[in-house]
Amino acid sequence: MSGLSRRLISSNTAAAGVIIMLVGLFMFSLNDAMGKWLVASFSVGQILLVRSIGAFIVLGPLMTRRGGMSALLHPERPMLQVLRVIFAAADTGFFYAAVAYLPLADVMTFYMAGPIYVAALSHFMLGERVGWRRWCAIFVGFIGVIIVLRPSSASLTWPSLFALIGSLSLALTLILSRLLRSTSDSVLVTWQFIGSLLIGAVLSIGTWKMPDLPNLYALLMLGVVSCIAHMMMTRSLKLASASVLAPLQYTLLLWAIVMGWIFFGDVPYSQILIGSSVIIVAGLFIFHRQKVVGVSPESETATVRRA
Repeated sequence: MSGLSRRLISSNTAAAGVIIMLVGLFMFSLNDAMGKWLVASFSVGQILLVRSIGAFIVLGPLMTRRGGMSALLHPERPMLQVLRVIFAAADTGFFYAAVAYLPLADVMTFYMAGPIYVAALSHFMLGERVGWRRWCAIFVGFIGVIIVLRPSSASLTWPSLFALIGSLSLALTLILSRLLRSTSDSVLVTWQFIGSLLIGAVLSIGTWKMPDLPNLYALLMLGVVSCIAHMMMTRSLKLASASVLAPLQYTLLLWAIVMGWIFFGDVPYSQILIGSSVIIVAGLFIFHRQKVVGVSPESETATVRRA
């Protein structure tokens, strides 16, 4: 095979990875909009519970077919697995708690800062060297978060803090995913949903509301859509490099603005737009510097994913 042919195949493979990632991110955005609609009628615990049951419609046959039950029952470094499950459930739970009161774009802006948190935490938790340029970008990103948070007695609200805590939980989930990178993605995701199911069951005590059939289908579809989107994004990372795909996560903010406007009549205020612009510029610079300094694929800032 000639060098030109190999380059064409590589280019086509990377393009397929980009398309699959964009579709997966769009599905996550639909999932978020559906979750905001449902959290107006059902508690966060109930959503976590039924959503997780829906995910096993996809995960159950997948784990059985791949013979992954042994790996599922005997995961490596179980204490880290438990911590990851707790932070992953907190990430999803606080996201739904926040969108119950805030526009999608507002909450998603907090989550767009996830890679900035990961870059900062990697220095302390993974021993990765972070140069002064990336530290400057991390500092700028934090300024963007402060702009969005609006820390004053008149504007600082519990929903904003829920979004902030959720985005930090996401960053810790991604850090722990790096530490557990020898564990298969299907095992990590399965335990993630098991944890959400158990935590959701506890939180549902005293708050359960019997859904009618359409709402039950919608709750179950949250898990199905999220699981399929996650698998699509995982597949895309096998076709194109993380440095190419990671910046695409910022399309989540674009979709959050569009869907928030279409479905809920939400228009982001200027402070959100300014803060999100600062966060995106800082995040893109961090991705760029990781590529320049040659950070290994396992250490690249992961794309935002909420299984």
